[in-house]
Amino acid sequence: MTMKQQDGATLDEVATAAYAHLFQAFAEPTRLAIVQHLASGEHRVRDLVEHMGLAQSTVSKHVGFLVECGLVTMRPEGRSTWYSLTQPELLRTLIAAAECLLDATGTQALHCTHLRLPHIHHATDTEKK
Repeated sequence: MTMKQQDGATLDEVATAAYAHLFQAFAEPTRLAIVQHLASGEHRVRDLVEHMGLAQSTVSKHVGFLVECGLVTMRPEGRSTWYSLTQPELLRTLIAAAECLLDATGTQALHCTHLRLPHIHHATDTEKK
């Protein structure tokens, strides 16, 4: 089965699933913060732990996920492992595009009831009035 895009091109289910998995990698706020920090250059897990103020196990889990997805690469050096973005320019472009979309839609994404993130306060209908 294929899906029609606005320009008439088709997007097959495999490609759609691949896009969904890619965006799911960024859907977790901690992973997105790690990607944004790695956009500034190569870091070790302990650097990310210090910067983010999270447990080492939490950061390691998310970095491992990003490595598995092919978004982050690792480089061993002595007893340390350094992590960097696989495609830094493309990921910076993606983040910039997301910022443009958010600028265009304002805070509307924060009020999307289907995307509840536990640490983001969502205004209730009575609070919006």
